[in-house]
Amino acid sequence: MENFFDNTEIAFKLKSDSELERAYFLFKMIAHQPLVRIGTAVTNFAIKAHLPVEGLIRATVFDHFCGGVSELDCMKTVDLVYSAGVCSVLDYSVEGNETDQEFDAVVARTLKILDLVKEKTAIPFAVFKPTAVGRFDLYVKVGEGTSLTKEEQLEWDRVCLRYETICKKAYELDVALLIDAEESYMQDAADELVESMMKKYNREKAIVFNTLQLYRWDRMDYLKGLHQRAKEDGFVVGMKLVRGAYMEKENDRAEEMGYPTPICESKKATDDNYNIAIRYMLDHLGELELFLGSHNEESTVMALNLMEEKNLEINDSRIWFGQLYGMSDHISYNLADRGYNVAKYLPFGPVRDVMPYLIRRAEENTSVAGQTTRELSLLSQERKRRKL
Repeated sequence: MENFFDNTEIAFKLKSDSELERAYFLFKMIAHQPLVRIGTAVTNFAIKAHLPVEGLIRATVFDHFCGGVSELDCMKTVDLVYSAGVCSVLDYSVEGNETDQEFDAVVARTLKILDLVKEKTAIPFAVFKPTAVGRFDLYVKVGEGTSLTKEEQLEWDRVCLRYETICKKAYELDVALLIDAEESYMQDAADELVESMMKKYNREKAIVFNTLQLYRWDRMDYLKGLHQRAKEDGFVVGMKLVRGAYMEKENDRAEEMGYPTPICESKKATDDNYNIAIRYMLDHLGELELFLGSHNEESTVMALNLMEEKNLEINDSRIWFGQLYGMSDHISYNLADRGYNVAKYLPFGPVRDVMPYLIRRAEENTSVAGQTTRELSLLSQERKRRKL
């Protein structure tokens, strides 16, 4: 089964020769760490100084990793990837909001996307980030159980209302909703909020999905505890499994503040944890529904083998596979070609607002050993096949 990911003709069938060359060039650059750092610094400076770099960024990094600047702008990409059987998840990737006005704007945007999801089969999920609708430091305070001032309590009530507004609409439209995970020290508060939404809206099936970052060694215990509470309370758990994206930040903070790091001791420990979670969720399918967000071929193959062992349909609606747009096309398109449920996370937003997201992706790619090398070797293989 493993080698069907090597089919580059299927993996890159939607890319024109020039798009293939651009992807090759981008991953070659990402493979050189110092280059990424220099590029990141220059880009940050240019954007802060309002230099006219948007056109250049748009033509290179942005168009490779993002769907567009607005929902409408994304539709061409959504339709194109759907022509190959791959769905999209529109992810408004603007980070670092601080004000009620900004938070409410994200809610309005998410409600608009929910309407879009309802009418477009090619977009099966909506998504939002906890800190897109509430202040980071407030989540930390609530999670630590520190007592809030009167103002902070009112502010937290507004955050809860934003979750309620989005989840209620998702439920009314019968549309699935993914809620991302962030740093461990703000996650407890988000987890509690998401669980209260599951309890309310996941009575028959998973509408609300939380995200489990399995580079954290404590997450399997959390999943089992949540599953237990769900059984007692009669709700279904929707869970997106990812490895995680804040490793360096987590380790640095733990060291600085003198507490044990929440991150697994090694890449292998993370992979084992991830695979245990897949197995656990597939063993309890029905009580749990799974969105497997992974760029790891071994974990994906393991999930496929388990589905086969359990005689599950390849397009069982309770199991989805997801990758980021612009990455791991060999996994997404080869899975879709065989009939599995696959969705690409499609980030969008104004170019300068989405840059922090893009920079994090580039840095993440350089820190995951083997990821960039694999992308490059597949792109080379396809260039040879096309005699470019």
